[in-house]
Parts: sequence; structure tokens; C-alpha cells
Amino acid sequence: MSGLFLCKAKVVGDRFLLEYCFYSTQRPLFALNVFSPVNSQGKWLLLTALSDIQNMQFIEVNDKGTVSEFLRLPLKIYKNEPNWIRPLDQDIESVFDKKKNKFFRHGQCVRWILQDNGQTVGRIGAFFSKKTMNKGNDQPTGGVGFFECLDNQEYANALFDKAKAWLEDKGLEAMDGPINFGDRDRFWGLLVDGFDIPPNYMCNYNPTYYQALFENYGFQTYFGQLTFGRKTIEPVSEKLHAKAERVHRDPKYHFEHVKMKNLEKYTEDFLEVYNQAWGGHKGVAKLNIAQARSIMKSMKPIMDERIVWFGYYGKQPIAFFIMLPEVNQIFRHVGGKLDIIGKLKFVYHKWRKTCTKMVGMAFGIIPAHQGKGVEGALVNAAGNLVQKEGFQYEDFEMNWIGDFNPKMIHVCEQVGGSVVKTHRTYRKLFDESKPFKRHPIINGGKEESDDNKEEEK
Repeated sequence: MSGLFLCKAKVVGDRFLLEYCFYSTQRPLFALNVFSPVNSQGKWLLLTALSDIQNMQFIEVNDKGTVSEFLRLPLKIYKNEPNWIRPLDQDIESVFDKKKNKFFRHGQCVRWILQDNGQTVGRIGAFFSKKTMNKGNDQPTGGVGFFECLDNQEYANALFDKAKAWLEDKGLEAMDGPINFGDRDRFWGLLVDGFDIPPNYMCNYNPTYYQALFENYGFQTYFGQLTFGRKTIEPVSEKLHAKAERVHRDPKYHFEHVKMKNLEKYTEDFLEVYNQAWGGHKGVAKLNIAQARSIMKSMKPIMDERIVWFGYYGKQPIAFFIMLPEVNQIFRHVGGKLDIIGKLKFVYHKWRKTCTKMVGMAFGIIPAHQGKGVEGALVNAAGNLVQKEGFQYEDFEMNWIGDFNPKMIHVCEQVGGSVVKTHRTYRKLFDESKPFKRHPIINGGKEESDDNKEEEK
């Protein structure tokens, strides 16, 4: 980053006060209260590259050495953070593996580390998908993610500038972040509240100062992601319980947890409910049987059949509530490495029943049975088992409830949950003269844009 900087200074006695400094981005790089000797009057000065940034360089991550630096930087940043849990290296690397990540079929991705005087001080990935960059957007929008940075706005600005320049060169006009080059259910959003709770598996955790790094650069809140939590022994609301009792009085309704020996049957039931409840909504594609089997297969190694529930009306599947053990409670003992030692630790802690928290992964009710109390009946049926004294799981959390989805927020509140964590997905428009719009609100299955009526918080 060596080059020429245009700075403004004013004389104070026989020294000058450097006020503003611009680089090629034409954005203030910093504002300093630094005195330096000067023999001229206060005016615009051309200065050569300053020594504190001339040794900064970007290195693209494309070999074992740079991959190692990329993965190890968080160890420096979170060394004094007791609630941080190191993500599995293999989960991070699978995002950037063209053989494993289907998003490479219709998108591109690049990542860099930033070094200053040979020390890694930041990292970032930039990416876009041709299938999603225009979907629901007023402009082609890419993304940035896997951002880590020391507490230094200059470093953060350089990282964001690097990603922005790459995306602009590809024809993108905005970037969301921090997000995943992949599905929304992982590595998505910046934690802004709930730092006292360890992260769930593949959920982002970050220092408190990251919010300022993003917002000082010009990122604005596109939407919030809420995590609801409750103790498993707490009852559901009286209103929901009353509606659930009406459902239970109808003998055609029945609810059951899965049996692993019949997993193929439940896979087919999951597919039927999912495609009616969620498939076809804006931004949500319908699943086929191969995809449904893949989802079930991925959950099977950690699935506890006692906490995966289905609802039926007669023989027709009408609802599901899929919960899984919160395996980050195990992975915190693995240290990011699922090698032979890591796998042995995983098996040991699974046997020890280290997991005392459940995480809601998916919830769905077909339209014909929505609003009748089925959600409460499903939760009650599960509660009759999980609320027994001595049951393994003491806490329950429901991840990734968009603040644009009031119906799901209402369901979470009715089952006794309260917000325990908040993540934000930010958006940066490259043309700042354009009006900024938040994510549209989902209302009864339809999306209505708020056209930025809500003030940014």
C-alpha cells in the first residue's frame, strides 16, 4: 500500500497538526492529533507513503501456508475470550472447496489475509452467486464473510476496500456481510448482543468492537437475526396451551418422535411438510427426495430421536419440529481439529452427555393446519418427554429467526422463548447516493417492503 497521500495540516507554533489524510479511495483514511516539525504555512501537502501503513500487504489465500494463517488468526484475536468456541477447520475450508461447495457452480469466491510488517492482522472473503445476486435486490449484490481483524479501523477499512474493489470489478454494486458463501443457516451475521453466551454450532461469534468496524465503514443494517432461548422445564403460554388442548381433543391428530430404524419414512414426511410449509416462498426453493435424504443423512450422526418430532392428521404428515443436541458444547473440547484425537474426544463427550442444550433446526406446519394450535400441541407433546426430571437437555434455543418474520417471532414467544442473542446482516451500497432499503417484512407468507420506514437502530 505504498504511494502518495494527500493530507491537510495546520501550523501550531513551529509544528503542524495533521488533520486529514486521503489515499486513492478518496475517503478519509484517518484523523490524527500528531505533531510533526514543519517550516511552511498550513496548506495541502503531498506526502510520501506513511511508514505505519507502507508495510501492509494483502496475500491471497491459495496454499497451505496462507490457509494456515487464515485459520490461526482467530486464535490471536480470541485468546482472552472464554465464550468463543473455535469453529472446525474442516467446516471453514469446505466453504472454499470447489469440490464440496455447490455455490461455485454459479459463483466465484476469493479470500485474503492482511499483513502488517509480516504479522497477520486481518482476513476476509469476498464472493457472489449469479443465482442470488439479483434476487430480491435493487442492485446486484455480493457478499463478504469470514472477517476477522484486530481492533484497528484502518485495517478493517483496507479489508473492506479490497473486497469492494474485487466485487466492483465483477459488476456488483453492493455487498452484504458478514455472510456465508453458501446457505444462510451457517456463518451468517454479526453478533451485536448476547456475548455472554457461547456460540451454537456454525454460528458466528465476534468481539464487540466489530460492530463499530462495520458501521464506521458505512455498512447499514439490512436485517436482524434473533436467537430465542428458554429453559426446557418452563411451560408454554396459557393461550398456546389452551389451543393445543383443543388439538389434542381431536383424535385424528397425533404426534410422535422419530425412530431411527424408520428414518426413510420420516424423510419422506419431512419432504412433504417442508415443500408445503416453506418451499416456493420467495427465496426458498422446494426440495426433492435426494436433497431431503442428504439433510437427514447430515443430521443422523448427532440426531437424538427423542427430540425430533412429527405431527399427523390421520395418516397425513402435517408438521415437524426438528431439534438437535448443541454439539458446540462438545466441539469446544476439540480445538477446531476433527482428526483422530478430535474424533475420540467427540465420542467421549457424546458418551458423557456433555450436551445439555437443544437447538431448534427446523419447524414447519402445512398451511391447512396453521393457526389451529398445532404448534402448541407439537411443543406440548415434545415437552411431555423433555420436561421429565433428569432429562439430558436443560436449555433450548431457536436460531436464525429473521426480524422480518413476525409470524415465527410470535411462535417463539408463545412457546416461552425470549431473545438471548442478536446478529445483524449488514449491507453496503457502493453508490451511497442510492436510497437504502431494509429486507422486506414477511406478512402472512407475503413480503411487503417497509421501504426503510423503520429507523436504523
